[in-house]
Amino acid sequence: MAALAGIGSCCSTLSSTSNFRTSWLKFETQTHGGGTILGTSYRRRTLAIRAKVNFVTAEEAKELIAVDGYTVVDVRDKSQFERAHIKSCHHVPLFIANEDNDPGTIIKRTLHNNFSGLFYGLPFTKPNPEFVQSVKSQFSPQSKLLLVCQEGLRSTAAANKLEQAGFENIACITSGLQSVKPGAFDSVGSAELQNAGKAGLVTVQGKISAVLGTVLICAYLFITFFPDQAEKILQIFQTT
Repeated sequence: MAALAGIGSCCSTLSSTSNFRTSWLKFETQTHGGGTILGTSYRRRTLAIRAKVNFVTAEEAKELIAVDGYTVVDVRDKSQFERAHIKSCHHVPLFIANEDNDPGTIIKRTLHNNFSGLFYGLPFTKPNPEFVQSVKSQFSPQSKLLLVCQEGLRSTAAANKLEQAGFENIACITSGLQSVKPGAFDSVGSAELQNAGKAGLVTVQGKISAVLGTVLICAYLFITFFPDQAEKILQIFQTT
């Protein structure tokens, strides 16, 4: 009997709609080398399922945690995590502090610290090479994980990495923690979740601007309602 020749593959997609977003499951079947049974050759077939990342709002994320049993994984760097994070979450940073001392890194770190680090309080980081393995050591591929970061970019990148690693139930908060309302989640830290990304001279500048604005408004009101006293005070400064 003639042997079956050639290797084939096929794929199909199936969509399912939840209360949050439409997520797509991609089914892929591939044939592999097999053997012979009763003179007929055969090929083994495997089925692979890839689930797309689910993007949700803060309110929907709360429901995922409370109703569907999702676990929160914070992928921000250490500094932002320590300023504020969701209570009982797991911290697995996508980026870690870059303490390499090769000449190129030293130059980049110096430039960074004198601008982004000084004004915005951003740490000098590099990709965490152990990110996927760290998540795998704590969770199974079937675990329901809600990834969070400050702006939504790192959580999206982290979700893509975990999806490629075989994780099937991944969700992210659209626009990150900066979009959540105060008190939306039980949090730990010295700042509100939405403000955890603010640091450096930018925050001090804001406070200085507020104080100067208040002083200028008070001076204007004093001159407007008490012009005689304001003139006397001005004369005192002119004579000194």
